[in-house]
Amino acid sequence: MPPPDRRVAAAGAYYQVNMDELKRQAAARALEHVRDGMKLGLGTGSTAKHFVDLLGERVRAGLKIVGVPTSEATRVQALECGIPLTTLDEVDRLDLTVDGADEIDAALNLIKGGGGALLREKIVAAASDRMIVIADESKWVETLGRFPLPVEVIPFGLAATQRAIGKAFAETGNSGQMVLRKGKDGHVFVTDGGHWIVDAHLGRIIDAPLLAGWLTSIPGVVEHGLFIGLASTAVLAGSQGIRVAERR
Repeated sequence: MPPPDRRVAAAGAYYQVNMDELKRQAAARALEHVRDGMKLGLGTGSTAKHFVDLLGERVRAGLKIVGVPTSEATRVQALECGIPLTTLDEVDRLDLTVDGADEIDAALNLIKGGGGALLREKIVAAASDRMIVIADESKWVETLGRFPLPVEVIPFGLAATQRAIGKAFAETGNSGQMVLRKGKDGHVFVTDGGHWIVDAHLGRIIDAPLLAGWLTSIPGVVEHGLFIGLASTAVLAGSQGIRVAERR
């Protein structure tokens, strides 16, 4: 029998492979909604990456679509997959956006932004007729907030903005620590738009739509990770198979 540390490492590797397979299954189910001639929003993150890979296979097999990426990382991946791209300056609306989420509740409200692309993700989702969220079942929660809420901010006046964010939390019955996000190099994380992100560790968000409105009204806040009323469908992959939830 292998030593305990090796067994733990093997179990961790199996878990990672299994979770990755679940994400790919969710992406494959979402791909069934794609039709010739569609204009698609292409999400960012580990689950959305599977969708872009699978979409690239369909494109190389003859599917005719154009995509709008939600991040520079997705743009690079899409081009490598041979997916033709456009911009929201060149098209009026998108037929469908497929993206992942950090948390999803029963009303299909989301927390997004763990990968730092929340601003572009929300712009693209809002410009779409429909948004499908793809995820493994662990992202389904009773109440949003266990995952830290990303708030994208202007670097100028950060302390004043954080005080205003704290007031928004207090006014809506929420509380928690705010942490300025750092990159792997230890420096402040900078988004594709040149902004910073404050991660709010709230634990449990009371009235997410109300909090979203408060955060939107703060001048130093560029955008926040609460996606309210944007997702129409969630495709969740779990050990018992695929579950599809529609917004009520």
